[in-house]
This record gives sequence, structure tokens and C-alpha cells, in this order.
Amino acid sequence: MKSDRWTRRAMLMLAALTAMLSGCTSYVTTQVTAFSAWNGNDASRTYAFTRSPAQQNSLEQQTYEVLVANDLATRAFRQTDPQQAHYLVGLSYGTRTDTLNVTQPVFYSSPWPGPYWGRPLDPWGPFGPFPPAYVSQSYPVFTHTLGIRITDRVTGDEVYNVLARNAGDEPSLVRAMPYLAHSALADFPLGNGAVRTVKLPVNRNAGVSNEAAGAPAPASAPVVVQ
Repeated sequence: MKSDRWTRRAMLMLAALTAMLSGCTSYVTTQVTAFSAWNGNDASRTYAFTRSPAQQNSLEQQTYEVLVANDLATRAFRQTDPQQAHYLVGLSYGTRTDTLNVTQPVFYSSPWPGPYWGRPLDPWGPFGPFPPAYVSQSYPVFTHTLGIRITDRVTGDEVYNVLARNAGDEPSLVRAMPYLAHSALADFPLGNGAVRTVKLPVNRNAGVSNEAAGAPAPASAPVVVQ
């Protein structure tokens, strides 16, 4: 028994969704939200990273700091001793796992032979149309986030706070982090309350290095969608 056009249409829709979730897209899309009190007159952008108690002596934290430091360096920031730094930079990050359930109708043609029913493209049987069957499939969706908080070391005032968030079928936060870091600091500094969508080309060979020179910030400029 051959599937009719409705079956093929449903299968094509499922295939398209699977392709989208399997990372076949050529871009990583990240939503960026910023809150800013940046005055734009800072001539000495020196900074040091600050860590929460849970982040102390963390290799994961150190790895992500390298990625963020690379992007800060392209914006005239210079990492220095904490006692001499103008700013303190804190990072927060995490992953949430959700499940996407997709249900699509699938129509089958009549199994009855004959010249007027049972044809491959005819969903009608001898007693009326056959009701559709429904096919459900679940896909995991991983939402990764990176927050970057910049404060004045002397006053403790928050001067910049940005959150980058993307979602897809990639379960690894460490693989998502280069895109999050690059997107979070794209077009720095954003205005207060600004929301941006940043698209970065996928780099399948991206890895994470402990050395600043080897960090995998995407080479192409980000595409910022207002």
C-alpha cells in the first residue's frame, strides 16, 4: 500500500523539522538582552574576572573566561591585576533541557481494491473517508545561556549586564559557549534595555582551548538583527 499525498506531506514536514533540530542550519541564532549604564567616555578599559565561591578553582570557569577575554580584547579591554582593574567582570551560565513534541496527521488510502477506491491518491473508502492517524515524535531542546556582568571595582555599581541565550539540539554548553560569548559582546555597548538577535555562521571545527590564541571565536562578523 502506497502512502498518499497527505502521508508524504506529513513526512516531509517531519523531515524538515528533524533537519532543523539536527544542526543542519548554517547559522547559530542567539537572543541578546542588555542593561547598560555605560557612559562611553572610559579611556582605560582595564578589568579582572570575579568568581562566585562555586566558581573558584573551576577549570570550566577558566575556559569560559578565556572565550570572553578574547571578545573583550577586541573592544579595547585589557585584563590586569584585580587590585588595579577599573572593572570587575562576572560570568553566569547554564543549560536547560526541554522536550518538543510534534504531532502530525497522516492519511492512509483505502485498502479496498477497485476502480473507484483504493487508489494511492484517494483517501476515500467504500464507506466514506478514512480518519487520519497521528504520528507523534519528541525532540530534546537544549537552551544555553551566558550572562556577563560588568561592575565598577571602586563603587561596586553595575555598569553593564548582558544575557545571551540560544536553543537547539546541541547538548554541550562548552560547544555553545563560543557563540554565546561572541554574540553577547557583539556591538558592545548596547543601549539600556536593548534586545538583539545575533546570527553567527556555524563552525563545525570549533573547539575550546585553555590558551587565548586558540579560542574558537567565529571568524566571520556576526549578523545583528534588530
